[in-house]
Order: sequence, then structure tokens, then C-alpha cells
Amino acid sequence: MTAAARVLRLLGGRGETLAVAESLTGGLVAAELTAVPGASRSFRGSVTAYATPLKRDVLGVDATLLAERGAVDPEVAAQMAAGVRRVLDADWGLATTGVAGPEPQDGQPVGTVYVAVVGPSGTEKVTALRLNGERAEIRHESVRSVLELLAGELGGNARAQDTEQHGGNGCLQP
Repeated sequence: MTAAARVLRLLGGRGETLAVAESLTGGLVAAELTAVPGASRSFRGSVTAYATPLKRDVLGVDATLLAERGAVDPEVAAQMAAGVRRVLDADWGLATTGVAGPEPQDGQPVGTVYVAVVGPSGTEKVTALRLNGERAEIRHESVRSVLELLAGELGGNARAQDTEQHGGNGCLQP
């Protein structure tokens, strides 16, 4: 079972909903979720806030935070997840922000990614990823990682997979 299918099964069993805010993944998380039959029972929708001003204007990310730290930041990821949860009226919000390459961004090297989940009862978790590989590999691993992060929060036995299976990608948690 894919991570997306597992997340949707867990959400459905709880009667809860999900919304996604994406930057570097550009809609890939939403595509992965909507590829699962019956996703509409739990998946509310997504916001692809690729441009930094959209993170502020649509998702409500703090303008001072964006100006001081840039879009590639753990707090930005958390605020994106909280914002999409609020804007799309969902129980859970996910977010991805980072640098897929080919060039560094906001002083961050290629492969720096933050994925976040915000949920009911004050649940908030952000994971820092340091990924290797080409742009497509970084984006794919970011999708997998954010879905696994949510599965873990939902009690779905999220499991750390052998990083060798993912092009040598590595993961660091703060």
C-alpha cells in the first residue's frame, strides 16, 4: 500500500480531512493523493504556493519571517501547513518547502527541504530533510516523506525506509 493510500485509509477511519500546501513539490503531493480511488472522502484540496508572496497572501505565512529567513525554513513550513488547514477547512494540513535545484535558494543548498504536518489538538511536527540526487528525486522523496510524516502522526506505523532505496537520500530530524 502506498503512503498516500495508507494516509487516506487512516483519515477515513477517523472521519477526518486533509489539505496540502506545496512549494517545491508543485502539486505532486495532491497528485499522489488523488491517484487513490475514493480520495475525495478525506482530501479537501491543495494550494500550490510556489511564489513566496503566495505563501504570505494566501496561506498567511508571516511576512517578517519570510523577509528575514526566506521561504526555505522550518517555521515557514509549519505556518504553511497551519494556513492551508485553515483556508481549506481541514482537520490536518501538510506542507512542503525547500530547494529542489538546480541552484541554491535563500542561502540554502540544493536538497534542503522542510515538511510539516499540523493537526487537531495542537499537533505540529516539522521534519528537516537533507536530500541528495537530481531535482526529480528530491521532489519525489519530499512527497514520500511528508506523507510518511502524516501517517506517523495518525498512528499508521510510519516506517523509516532504507535510504539506499531512495537514491541515497538522507533525512535529519530536528
